Amino acid sequence: FGAPRFGGSRGGLLSGKKFGNPGEKLTKKKWNLDELPKFEKNFYQEHPDVVRRTAQEVEQYRASKEVTVRGHNCPKPIINFYEANFPANVMEVIQRQNFTEPTAIQAQGWPVALSGLDMVGVAQTGSGKTLSYLLPAIVHINHQPFLERGDGPICLVLAPTRELAQQVQQVAAEYSRACRLKSTCIYGGAPKGPQIRDLERGVEICIATPGRLIDFLEAGKTNLRRCTYLVLDEADRMLDMGFEPQIRKIVDQIRPDRQTLMWSATWPKEVRQLAEDFLKEYVHINIGALELSANHNILQIVDVCHDVEKDDKLIRLMEEIMSEKENKTIVFVETKRRCDDLTRKMRRDGWPAMGIHGDKSQQERDWVLNEFKHGKAPILIATDVASRGLDVEDVKFVINYDYPNSSEDYIHRIGRTARSTKTGTAYTFFTPNNIKQVNDLISVLREANQAINPKLLQLVEDRGSGRSRGDRRDRYSAGKRGGFSSFRERENFERTYGAIGKRDFGAKAQNGAFSTQSYSNGTPFGNGFAAAGMQAGFRAGTPAAAAAAAAGAYQNGYEQQYGSNIANMHNGMNQQQYAYPATGTAASMIGYPMPTSYSQ
Repeated sequence: FGAPRFGGSRGGLLSGKKFGNPGEKLTKKKWNLDELPKFEKNFYQEHPDVVRRTAQEVEQYRASKEVTVRGHNCPKPIINFYEANFPANVMEVIQRQNFTEPTAIQAQGWPVALSGLDMVGVAQTGSGKTLSYLLPAIVHINHQPFLERGDGPICLVLAPTRELAQQVQQVAAEYSRACRLKSTCIYGGAPKGPQIRDLERGVEICIATPGRLIDFLEAGKTNLRRCTYLVLDEADRMLDMGFEPQIRKIVDQIRPDRQTLMWSATWPKEVRQLAEDFLKEYVHINIGALELSANHNILQIVDVCHDVEKDDKLIRLMEEIMSEKENKTIVFVETKRRCDDLTRKMRRDGWPAMGIHGDKSQQERDWVLNEFKHGKAPILIATDVASRGLDVEDVKFVINYDYPNSSEDYIHRIGRTARSTKTGTAYTFFTPNNIKQVNDLISVLREANQAINPKLLQLVEDRGSGRSRGDRRDRYSAGKRGGFSSFRERENFERTYGAIGKRDFGAKAQNGAFSTQSYSNGTPFGNGFAAAGMQAGFRAGTPAAAAAAAAGAYQNGYEQQYGSNIANMHNGMNQQQYAYPATGTAASMIGYPMPTSYSQ
């Protein structure tokens, strides 16, 4: 029958190389620990200030930072950088970066990692976990014999995406240069030649995505014989992306008495199983609530709506956001096609937006991220490829245009804002199609003391009674050709939402998108983005207060949230009203230079 239609030497759907059995050329090594060269992994010397710290003081510190520790022989946390006894050149870099004190995961994680113990760290995004494993890695490497020709890395960091791998490499490069160590980053979507040259010259630290590392191991371009310090970063994400077979193949190439550190934002049973398989007598460190939780510095606002309402809602929301001084925004969508379509529409209407997804070339992705980071295009439209590891410090808003497939992904998405100790706001469009996630979302909101939109609770009630079927056959379908079961149904819909086909994306927004009138008229923002107004009522803990908030306090909540900015936001923007579509006008109003076209 000839060559397979799909596949061939590059490994297509039927070739079995990439999909059926990744790393099939790698055989599981049979280790004899008696024959392996010995190595040290416990270098921790407790500082006198830490020694004097009482058990009560330790518990008070952990409670204040929401640190939960499980496991045996867990050392006390440190409170100041000097207590970690890092080398002088490491401390110089820390001082240059003006860090004042260790984050919670660093304070407890550094003593554990420096003691040579296996550990699991569960912490929200932006918590400082990268330095939590990189600085102990440098200490570990400094105590090992020098690399010889043909040796592979001593420290291996596995990351799920090239974006995260590159960001870890940026941090590693600064500290490794100060310590005269070499690091490299290997990932797919970039030329192999420079990556191979780095590996052949010898590197102590290798940050890699599983697929590209498997390729190099199979081709004999590197090896893991010297690897004694293994890091699995964002382990939950790697499992979500289907990397478990590759991870297991890679770990089989590493000596079993290595030190292993696993990092995750969530702790589902799949990650727990991976920890049981790869780690020995590990210490488990959890920062924040033990259940599924989001960063408490993020204001979460959920708007229950239908798919057809999203475009108008997005435009009105972006008008308010772009009137703010700090307006860097990530808009998350479900598919690559929607990412491209939405980016084109927004740019056509004058918005400074750029898109990023997995089909973009590495060069284009790097360029888009650079434009976003430097504020030249403050609106980034992204699929989940950017939802993890995208480390931009000043993202102020996250918009979930499409709700993700799981609440874990929701937490990671909104975690792109409120990095470190900053605050941010996450807006979410939640449709009846997402009803399977409604209970998890409500749990996340309650844990973070957020107001819960009554429409979410109504969805739960409808689901329990079997009334809510979502809008699976959209657009507003009842199975008929036009999407409506009767002319009257269509007439009612158009009376509420406007005539179909007449509400172009980017149509001129109603002045006063957040005004009282806009809510009473039942516009798409009714009971939606002003959910901040319910915060006080729900937190008061009384049914009357909650009912009052649900009934009419939405715009008051906006006043509570935005304070001095309310004069600018109450009746829309104070700046001159501009019409859409009007690319030149909108671009000049916003003040961002706009490319002539959006590259495909």
